[in-house]
Amino acid sequence: MKQTTLAIVLLTVGCSPSDKTAVVAVASASCSTDWPKGDEKLAGGSFVVGAQPELNEEGPPREVEVAPFSIDRTEVTNAQFAEFVEATGYVTIVERAPDPSLYPDVPAEQLKPAALVFAGDDAVGLGNPTDWWRLVEGANWRHPEGPASNLAGRERNPVVQVGHEDALAYARWRGRDLPTEAEWEFAARAGLVDARFEWGNDAPNEAKPRANVWQGIFPVNDAADDGYKARTAPVGCFEPNGFGLYDMTGNVWEWTSDWFADGRPAGDRLRQHLIKGGSFLCADNYCLRYRPAARQGGPPDTGSSHIGFRTVGRRDS
Repeated sequence: MKQTTLAIVLLTVGCSPSDKTAVVAVASASCSTDWPKGDEKLAGGSFVVGAQPELNEEGPPREVEVAPFSIDRTEVTNAQFAEFVEATGYVTIVERAPDPSLYPDVPAEQLKPAALVFAGDDAVGLGNPTDWWRLVEGANWRHPEGPASNLAGRERNPVVQVGHEDALAYARWRGRDLPTEAEWEFAARAGLVDARFEWGNDAPNEAKPRANVWQGIFPVNDAADDGYKARTAPVGCFEPNGFGLYDMTGNVWEWTSDWFADGRPAGDRLRQHLIKGGSFLCADNYCLRYRPAARQGGPPDTGSSHIGFRTVGRRDS
């Protein structure tokens, strides 16, 4: 499926998902049995979005004004997304067969529902991203790593393998929207000015992890000091930021309503929507995007096992 698109995605998505077609064991979470639900109402205001770029796409910083809005306290979970699908019968983008007219150079027998899955066990270094990515037939939100994987024990984990249009459909069902980049970053910074991370400027502490990210050398060894080895964590397992929001960085990338400025014209099917926050695959030696200023483009026509979302509410939505 989508081989021409896949080559672009592999070059642009900096960190990612969790492997093969085996059932993934879920270790016990170091968090309470109840997780924070609902949203936080934020007053908005003027702040600086972006930063002096550590990576080319992050700057220059600019002052913007954000109107009052509310934002989910956590990423949307598998359980929440399942309620949406049960109520509406919605079928996600990766559960549908691709339109042959959009992929004239791909043989018809290859145009089957599939999604991107991380395959770090096969990786030997950073030489070629295709060493640690696979396009897996039958991978979808119910089976994040492929047909033999499932959601047992992961009801509280963020839903993944959802495309931008899937995330937006869920948000609309709730009478909400996806955040703009400015709204998302305002929420992630939680009033901190010029801070490198959502918790401040201190580097991540292995003794007290602040987010679910990759500890060790990506893509060959995740030390899992945060308790989650190359996989998502249940939402709400790490300390909230100053606005009471959880997992704004790390765990999974999050879709926004904005476009990623990659030079493609409006209407181009490969144009990417912006994702923010980094994921459980972001490592200091490669991605380092678990920072509020970090930004990236998401795969335009498939899902991935390290991208999820949260929603916002506005007075006019």
